[in-house]
Amino acid sequence: MTLNRWPNPLIEQRADPFILHVDKTWYFIASVPEYDRLEIRRASTLTGLADAEPVVVWRKHSQGPMSELIWAPELHRIDGTWIIYFAAAPTRTIKDGLFQHRMFALACTAEDPLSGEWRECGQIRVPIDSFALDATHFVHQGKNWYLWAQKDPHIPGNSNLYLAELDAPWSIKGEPVMLSKPEYEWECRGFSVNEGPAAIRHGSRLFVSYSASATDENYCMGLLWIDAEADPLIPANWQKSPVPVFTTSRENQQYGPGHNSFTVSETGEDLLVYHARNYTEIEGDPLYDPNRHTRIKSFSWERGLPVFGIPPADDTSNQRTVNR
Repeated sequence: MTLNRWPNPLIEQRADPFILHVDKTWYFIASVPEYDRLEIRRASTLTGLADAEPVVVWRKHSQGPMSELIWAPELHRIDGTWIIYFAAAPTRTIKDGLFQHRMFALACTAEDPLSGEWRECGQIRVPIDSFALDATHFVHQGKNWYLWAQKDPHIPGNSNLYLAELDAPWSIKGEPVMLSKPEYEWECRGFSVNEGPAAIRHGSRLFVSYSASATDENYCMGLLWIDAEADPLIPANWQKSPVPVFTTSRENQQYGPGHNSFTVSETGEDLLVYHARNYTEIEGDPLYDPNRHTRIKSFSWERGLPVFGIPPADDTSNQRTVNR
């Protein structure tokens, strides 16, 4: 059984977790089970996020393109402005019955993102008008980059990973490139999916982790990497692991770990942030099961590559309340 010194779960019923560390402060944002709002938590310690009061900064519209299924928000600080990326769908009807998500952005220029005013920046337009979600941002080679998942109607499968440089925090410039598509068996269980990308730099390489397959116990993480000096807009410069790098642990009763982000501890240690369930008996659509809990664990680097290990078991030895 893998041990974990962090509370596990850290926060219950929060999927697609994202933790941002800025100026000795940790900020947390994630999908809520109702998929109806965006809320931020803040704490002066990483584990303090569990007890921090969530502050709702935006709610879904009653109709229109931002009125349903608010998914996978991320909070970023880009050139002095707070940005939230998220995916939303238009009001559903029995007639369509399909996910029609697009990507959107909010911006806040106040110093405090919990009390400042957030303005809607609209849909982030990309060349293909199709199902798109899970946008993230990172800085590399002195540029701001936008990385996301999207369905290409001409490519079999549900979603691929795309990269573009940002012109502004809510608009891309140039032509995006596809970094990865589902091709291995472990990426195509239930659904053919590459989604939830997250970037981290280590040594002479830039890494992109991502999640694959259906959001049940088949969900797992893959990995891409590139030499830090290489052009990230040339797909051939990227390498892809042929095997998953973080998967279900039946021994530890941790199922479907994924949709990760990265943060650091108080001592600067690299940490993996992810969600997973502790059971497999899901009634109905896994997307509507609320018990994908936020979890964190340390990981190591070996021969220049991240080693994420095995999802540690739930740890209830501490009696802190982590349910929100």
